[in-house]
Amino acid sequence: MRSIPAGDATTASRIRDAAVARFGAGGFARTSVRDIAADAGVSPGLVIHHFGSKEGLRRACDEWMVGQLMGEKSRLGDTSVASSIREWLDDPGRFRGYLDYVAMMLADGTEGGARLFDLILGETRAMLAEGVASGAMHESSDPELRALLVTVYGLAPLLLRDHLARTLGAPLDDAATVRRMTLPTLELYTHGMYTDSRILDAARAAIADAGAGHASPHPDASAPAERVRSDKGTGNPNQDPDPPTGDDAAQA
Repeated sequence: MRSIPAGDATTASRIRDAAVARFGAGGFARTSVRDIAADAGVSPGLVIHHFGSKEGLRRACDEWMVGQLMGEKSRLGDTSVASSIREWLDDPGRFRGYLDYVAMMLADGTEGGARLFDLILGETRAMLAEGVASGAMHESSDPELRALLVTVYGLAPLLLRDHLARTLGAPLDDAATVRRMTLPTLELYTHGMYTDSRILDAARAAIADAGAGHASPHPDASAPAERVRSDKGTGNPNQDPDPPTGDDAAQA
């Protein structure tokens, strides 16, 4: 966890920093006010005095964390909060507590987490629009949804970093892991996965057909539906569990 900046070592800031570390490491529900107070070297009553409640302390931590990210963004002169998170990943020993807390914010569905997600989504949307305008990126059939998907994909390694570390045998912030992930990630964004457009074309056709079906219902809804055979034949392994029999079979 990064040390408290000079001049900010107030009681409230000590409590806040202790809460960020505790909430990030153990989650909000499993952390008690007593635990935070002990880490900050104060009484539980003083925690409540400063923040009103455990929930109030959580809101204060959320707002402070968003402010930290925005401050880092301004310092870096960058247009993306994600760049701040990447910088934190480059120095895990110093920023581990911050990363844990940000991951918890995004996963817990709180107001602060929603604000942070919306902030990153907005920056991703702007980045993609700039890429399309400059000719560096393809246009999308749904720019808003593409921005959402890119945002989710970008945040997934942070939220699932324990699973990535377990699978890859090294933490996400390990230099070798970052190098290994770089080319496959850029290949996916640059070249995609499929070698031709057959699946995309089929999906477009299916979506168009479904839309046409909703827009143009059967011209005579009262007419009986055409009978479709449900038996597959003796040589077909995918037999209907209830094939037509008797007169029904003859009509089919």
